[in-house]
Amino acid sequence: MNNGSLENNNCWLHRFAVLAAISTFLLLGAGGLVTSHEAGMAVPDWPNSFGYNMFAFPPSKWIGGIFYEHTHRLWASVVGFMTTILAVWLLLKDPRKWMKWLGVAAFLLVVAQGVLGGLRVVLKDNNLGAVHGVVGQSFFVLMCSLALFTSGLWRKISEQKPNVPRHLRTLVLATTLLIFCQLILGATMRAQHAGLSISDFPLAHGQLWPATSPDAIQHYNAGRMEITNVNPITAFDVILQMVHRLCALLIFLSVTACAVLAVRALGKSDALAKFALFWLALITAQVGLGIWTVLSNKAADVATLHLLVGALSLMTGAFWCIIAFRRSVKATVTQNETFGAFGNLAK
Repeated sequence: MNNGSLENNNCWLHRFAVLAAISTFLLLGAGGLVTSHEAGMAVPDWPNSFGYNMFAFPPSKWIGGIFYEHTHRLWASVVGFMTTILAVWLLLKDPRKWMKWLGVAAFLLVVAQGVLGGLRVVLKDNNLGAVHGVVGQSFFVLMCSLALFTSGLWRKISEQKPNVPRHLRTLVLATTLLIFCQLILGATMRAQHAGLSISDFPLAHGQLWPATSPDAIQHYNAGRMEITNVNPITAFDVILQMVHRLCALLIFLSVTACAVLAVRALGKSDALAKFALFWLALITAQVGLGIWTVLSNKAADVATLHLLVGALSLMTGAFWCIIAFRRSVKATVTQNETFGAFGNLAK
């Protein structure tokens, strides 16, 4: 099958993959609202909802935190169903063996994600909530990648100028991994359900580095704005948030370096250089949202938007690495073919 017929046959497959990726992004937002509204245990049983079959739970009972948790479950079921269809579609219609395996991986990952979400409720384990959040981010990147790989753009990428320096690719990959680590830190903080452990910015409890002695922690808890239905913070929570802030600064500087180097090495008109500038804009917005989250005392909508922009930032870095690798592989193949042609002429 040639590239043209492959592209035509995959037209509707690609559209469905894009729809599945968008649905996954919306699911991340729904999950963020559950955590931000402290609604993770609003529905205390699973897979049922207050004894009802999840799909038969009366809408009249969707009130307060139950609304956020139950609609999250329903939308997760939709995404799971769409992922199953996508995996089967890839197995039947996509001739690329590695794409078939990616479809299977997406199916297994969405099943694992659903089980993690259910166990978090059944076992009442906040740590599972953090793992659930991290797996959700990884699943989103995978779904977006499937949308890219089924597109006509994937073939055209290899036709672009493939001069992506190795040091630039390495820096972008390292920065993307750093963003993933930052998302782990964020998920861990959200899973503590202790509100803000540091409520001021740019200082931290009035200092460049806050005190974490037992007396200081007791003082922080006594003066916190949240006084009901909140867990007390610990020294670990304070240190974790400071590490999160420092990591955010490091990511901003690293993405800035990536953007500058991409423009210098590839030229302003290159697609990857423009993509790197877009990445920098996303990270700048993410930093601003992080500050706003603190100053708004962790307002639910702001905190959820912060989570979503973080997911887009991870996806952008992952896409940059994938595209750069694709172009570099094409460059190597082309170079080998050229050397081979010269060798044949010499014979």
